[in-house]
Amino acid sequence: MKHISILVPQGAILGSVEGPRQVLTEVNKLLKSKGSPAMFNIQLVGLSRGVTVAGGIYTVNTDLLISDVAHTDLIIIPALDGDMGKTLDANRDFIPWIISQYQAGAEVASLCVGAFLLATTGLVNGRKCATHWMAAHDFRRMFPEVDLVQDRIITDELGIYSSGGAFSYLNLILYLIEKHVGRDVAVFMSKAFQIDIERRSQSPFVIFNGQKDHEDAEIKAAQEFIEQNYQERITVEELANRLALSRRNLERRFKKATANSIVEYIQRVKIEAAKMSLESSRENVNEVMYNVGYTDPKAFRTTFKKITGLSPVQYRQKYNREEVVYG
Repeated sequence: MKHISILVPQGAILGSVEGPRQVLTEVNKLLKSKGSPAMFNIQLVGLSRGVTVAGGIYTVNTDLLISDVAHTDLIIIPALDGDMGKTLDANRDFIPWIISQYQAGAEVASLCVGAFLLATTGLVNGRKCATHWMAAHDFRRMFPEVDLVQDRIITDELGIYSSGGAFSYLNLILYLIEKHVGRDVAVFMSKAFQIDIERRSQSPFVIFNGQKDHEDAEIKAAQEFIEQNYQERITVEELANRLALSRRNLERRFKKATANSIVEYIQRVKIEAAKMSLESSRENVNEVMYNVGYTDPKAFRTTFKKITGLSPVQYRQKYNREEVVYG
């Protein structure tokens, strides 16, 4: 039987504590109904017996303190809420315990912005890690040595797992069930809890909002020019001339400030405008394409799918109200 320690940090988001506990408990019930032994010993583990979560609305009673757990097989770090710096500081005593358990053979899985606590351990330095796309800028700023993969729903590297944002943590739980129990049980749980088991990217859910939390005024000017003129054909040379910078200097500073190349930024701004139009207007795909400055349908479709994971038609079918309601 695998011992699973679901951490209950200060400031934990209750759903990402209870969700994994509930799904993994149902796995045990299913196995028992088939005459097989339970697979998981699931325990809530904290720094204290009673942990307030959700801004003090709820108190979670833990089964064990970390000092009571000599060995565990899998540590699940739930999502965190509130001021991230203060929350991490309040939970710093988890860090040496997580490190020592991993070094002793335990696996570690972070859910959503639980990745911040995982990254604080240093265990994902130089490795891939996912988190909520809305937290990507702050994560990169705080943990530049971690390879953040913003579009991923799941990462799996050397016994360390992470998930994308919000309820996509359930996809990681299904992934772990499949890995440790089998595909048939994971499929059953996906049906019981109505989770899309094959979802591997959070790209369709990302709303692009250019990173402007930096002090480079000239790069902010370049960003604003792109955002105000996305309908036009904008070149790197044009931006460099406008700002009286060399192309190399502009590209270096732009990437450092925004985490995007200039070309990527232009594409993302154009595609974000296209997404909004596809969600709310009756314009056909070609009209949307021209309105955001593309003239080549193939290039538009390729870029759109690269960024969102869906074709323009698929995106409209998924998010346009009339398409969803009336088919």
